[in-house]
Order: sequence, then C-alpha cells, then structure tokens
Amino acid sequence: MTKRLIGLMRASHFGPTMLVTSISYFFAQLYWWEGPSMVIAFAFFCGQLVVGWSNDLIDYQDDVRHKRLNKPLVAGLITPKFLQRWLQVMVPIAILVNLFGPLGFIGGGLSLFAVAWAVAYNFYFKFNVFSPLPYAVAFAALPSCMAFSKDQMPPLWMWVGGALFGVAAHFLNVIKDMKQDNQSGIKGLPQRVGTKASVFVAVLLIASGITLLALSDLSLPPVAP
Repeated sequence: MTKRLIGLMRASHFGPTMLVTSISYFFAQLYWWEGPSMVIAFAFFCGQLVVGWSNDLIDYQDDVRHKRLNKPLVAGLITPKFLQRWLQVMVPIAILVNLFGPLGFIGGGLSLFAVAWAVAYNFYFKFNVFSPLPYAVAFAALPSCMAFSKDQMPPLWMWVGGALFGVAAHFLNVIKDMKQDNQSGIKGLPQRVGTKASVFVAVLLIASGITLLALSDLSLPPVAP
C-alpha cells in the first residue's frame, strides 16, 4: 500500500503540484481568510492531480521507450489501470470542490477551464507550435480565479503577468527532455527553437513579468472578515 501511495504521489508530479497549490493558497489569502483559502488550495491540488496523473498515463509508452525509471508507471510502483481508477475518482472530486467551494461557479469554472487546457497540452498542444498557449491560459487563470470568486474583475497585471511566467515555465520545463522529445516527435515551440533559444526566451519572459509587476498598481481590495 505504501508503494502505491508513493507511486500516486510521484505520478502527480508532486513538486510542481505542491508549488501550484501553495501559490493558489497565497493568492486566495489576498481575497479570503484562512478557512476558504485552504479549501481553494485543495481545489487546485485536486486539479493538479488530474493534470499530473493524466500526463503520466498519456506519456506511459513514451516513458517506457526512453526507460524513464523516475516515472512510477515505468518503475512498477503502480499500474496504468490503478492510476486510471484513481483518476476517475479524482475528476468528479475536482469538479465538485472547484464549482461548489469558495471559488463559486465563475472562479471554479475558470479553474477547471485551466485544468482542461493543461490536459489538452498533453494530448495535443505539446506536439505543435502552440504549445505555450495552455501554460499562458492556466497561469493567467490561477490568480484571476480568486478575484472572480469575489465578483471582481481581475486586474490586468494578473492576466498578463501570469501568462508571462507560465510561458517561461514551459520553456524551462522541457529543456531536460529536449533530446528525447525530438526522438519521440514531440515538436512543441521550445523543441523547435532549441535549448539555447528556450533559455533566452524564458529569461526574457521572466524579466518582462517582473518589470510588469514593478510598474503595475498591485493594490488589492481588503479581505472581508
């Protein structure tokens, strides 16, 4: 049982999952107090489990081909059927917590919209020049969900800043598997421009995001008691 739990944790891409969950909690506290913020973070956590688990299922054959033993399915910690069953359980949980939690139908719907884009990346976008688009949408949506949950229009810096950092994350994330991706026919934009250009683009986008935040009015409404 312990081996399976470790397998589920690793299949979730635990580091990025916890990073997104922590960021969501931070932004939630800008609009909510601790209790709702924890529920919102849990909603994002469930969404990230859906993204991570579906990613490992979709990439299973390619991971086997490249002998990626750091992947729990390839290492034999869990089986594809076991992970598929857990994914089928997690999808409705993620939908319910997002839509019927503090985020509400609009904020929660936007959160699920971002999850759908992330899953679509695994199925389609990572194979073409539009691969940065799901990252831009998902990262722009993450902080903006919180504003919508309070019936407020997210400020421009949330949308644009999130998109810039999200695309930068995409270019940095694929560098480690660039050669294997090319062998597998995964031709996203970073793979097409190469490693050096991807690093340059990522640094440029991060610098642009930081500049945008520095020049923007980052004032937010006070948290309701």
